Amino acid sequence: MIQQYHIKHLNFHKGKSLRSIAEETGHDFRTVKKYAEQTDFNEIRKPKRGRPSKLDPVKPIIDAWLKEDLNRPVKQRHTARRIYDRLCEEHKDIFNACERTVRNYVSARKKELYGEEEGYLPLEHPAGEAQVDFGEIVMIEQGQKVKGYELILSLPYSNAGYPQIFRGQNQECLLTGLKDIFEYLEHVPRIIWFDNMSAAVAVLGKKESGN
Repeated sequence: MIQQYHIKHLNFHKGKSLRSIAEETGHDFRTVKKYAEQTDFNEIRKPKRGRPSKLDPVKPIIDAWLKEDLNRPVKQRHTARRIYDRLCEEHKDIFNACERTVRNYVSARKKELYGEEEGYLPLEHPAGEAQVDFGEIVMIEQGQKVKGYELILSLPYSNAGYPQIFRGQNQECLLTGLKDIFEYLEHVPRIIWFDNMSAAVAVLGKKESGN
């Protein structure tokens, strides 16, 4: 799961191409494309047989939107959230379902319409290795939205992640965040891979942090 979010982060937040992400992570291009375009990582729950769905009145509408998307660029296609919002705005007279229900249905229909195969590519990572990256986030402080930064140390072998929240993205934040995480874990990873962050470059030197 950590790797799926990492691929999504590189594509959405860093603006990297799918091919460059495949080269950087060592994953198959089709796997990178699947995770970069995936909007919902939640497990799809199969509805019980014989019970009508609240989506039944709007399923033809959703299907029509998704079929129209086949002729559009990937970035211009409907997300599950956009479909939910449009249903609320344009078809509130017949639509009465939660966003999770819409997400599950859209995810299943996309697999059918776009020919996505069920399954996964096993990802192997040595124990004791970690990945570190900063990501921009939006925080709520006293009822106001403010920009912040999230330092994440992930351990792909155990599929665990440890975040730290800061106001800035500099040397002090990097070192403080890593120190707090190491103290919490009571261990230090043997190898740490940095995503070429400016804070890491300033501390470690460009050559080492480029890994």
